[in-house]
Amino acid sequence: MDATFTAEQEEIRRTLRELLLKRCGPEEVRTAVQSEGGYDSALWETLAQQLGLPGLAFPEAYGGVGCSVTELALASEELGRSLAPSPLLATAVLSVPLLLAIGSEDQRAALLPRIASGELTAALAVPGASLTIALGLTGDNRGDWAGGGRAGGVQARRTDDGWRLYGQADQVLDGHSAGLLFVAAHTGGFARSRTLLFLLRSGSPGVTRVRLTSLDETRSQARVQLRDVEAELLGEEGESSDVAGVLASVGDSAAAVLAAEAVGAADRVLERTVEYVKQREQFGRAIGSFQAVKHRLADLYVQVQAARSAAYYAAWATAAGEERVGGLALAQALEALRITSSEAVQLHGGIGFTWEHEAHLYFKRAAGDELLFGPVHRLREHAADAARLFGGGEVAV
Repeated sequence: MDATFTAEQEEIRRTLRELLLKRCGPEEVRTAVQSEGGYDSALWETLAQQLGLPGLAFPEAYGGVGCSVTELALASEELGRSLAPSPLLATAVLSVPLLLAIGSEDQRAALLPRIASGELTAALAVPGASLTIALGLTGDNRGDWAGGGRAGGVQARRTDDGWRLYGQADQVLDGHSAGLLFVAAHTGGFARSRTLLFLLRSGSPGVTRVRLTSLDETRSQARVQLRDVEAELLGEEGESSDVAGVLASVGDSAAAVLAAEAVGAADRVLERTVEYVKQREQFGRAIGSFQAVKHRLADLYVQVQAARSAAYYAAWATAAGEERVGGLALAQALEALRITSSEAVQLHGGIGFTWEHEAHLYFKRAAGDELLFGPVHRLREHAADAARLFGGGEVAV
């Protein structure tokens, strides 16, 4: 592994950081999350058309940039520093890999250029509140999370006219505003139970999308209800796809990207805290000069740097084809963000507890991401189970 960033990677980080410093401060973030879409559409247009962010990690043949998960993780680290609300996670990290892995050539050719230009955003809808299970992050995703042949979840039924969907999906990131939905649905009953992926365009009859009130306002979520909705199968009819395996692979790469994003947020909130303790005075001296405060900040610094190393390795390893590395990096990064943001609230004193200060936004990001993709102990438990660390027998290599 070469830990040195290339000139192109450094340019991605530098350009994105400069843009976000100008256009995505705390007040801009608060304004953006109150908008109908939940993000700044003008900023998203700039990110798409000038920086090529939505198409960063897919081939140039479809209008993308042709980079890898590594570059996408580095870009997400910068977005995490400012908590920039955007459809990047839902579109480029969770949805595009599904289209690349399972979609037909016609579907890729029709949709990917529009995604790369920023014209089209996408979201992944899985039944109930099982996003972390569906992505294989905290458990085996070959279970009954998609419905399992019972009532509930999302059911797919084949008719003379095509496929029809019925059910409900919660925790759909950017589901209220996405122009394209990738829906995981159960079909086949008990005898031939399987999970398939379907495409739904914006405005499809029978689809109800409601934006939910979430703990982390910078990470918009929606509930999607489907009532006998006509849908298009992702991929070719008659072909058999390992949907669970593809979702687990997407979950692994998404975890690496999310780990980098969390590291960016933790690094920024630590920077702000260090700046503050140098200015705030007690007993005639800056509180940052007290040994106890120095020790706390030093511990936070070590934790953030360790999480950064894990996140960078996960991004590199995922791009190189390694599996089951993202979950552990995500666990370490989420823990670092939670501890750093909670310490930031305390070290900022009275102002850290106010709505006006941005410290609470970072704490909510940490808590919200653990609810969506964790919790940390289950991420680690699943990684240990996958490696057979405590089950006896030979340890998987």
